[in-house]
Amino acid sequence: MERRNFLKSVTAAGVTGTLLASCTPVENKETAKSGAFATGTILHSVHFWLKEDISEEEEQDFLNFFEELRKVPGVQTLQYGKPAPTNPRPVVDNSFQYNLLVTFQNMDDINTYETHPAHIAAAEQYSKYWTKVQVRDTLI
Repeated sequence: MERRNFLKSVTAAGVTGTLLASCTPVENKETAKSGAFATGTILHSVHFWLKEDISEEEEQDFLNFFEELRKVPGVQTLQYGKPAPTNPRPVVDNSFQYNLLVTFQNMDDINTYETHPAHIAAAEQYSKYWTKVQVRDTLI
């Protein structure tokens, strides 16, 4: 029984170490390709609350918004998804319908993105589908 607990501890420590290492800021692009972010990277996180009466077809059209944003210069990575079914806790807010995560290499890139005509046009075209948007930007 002691050996089994030891193996569980070693496995848990290995997984924890891997997760923590993947969150550590890195200084070069080669390491960044491994899943970690380079120092100076901007993480742009946007939460969307869609209208309650939106149809499935309209929701699918809304997803085209994200694809339009991929075209804006300076976008390093762009991913989006729905809230994870995590355990309810006072600090967890899963009330949004979509979260957009975009990374930028530096402040110049996100400043270009925010004011780029393609970004503004896409927001104008697809804003008819949402009631609320919250943005959180993080400098790694």
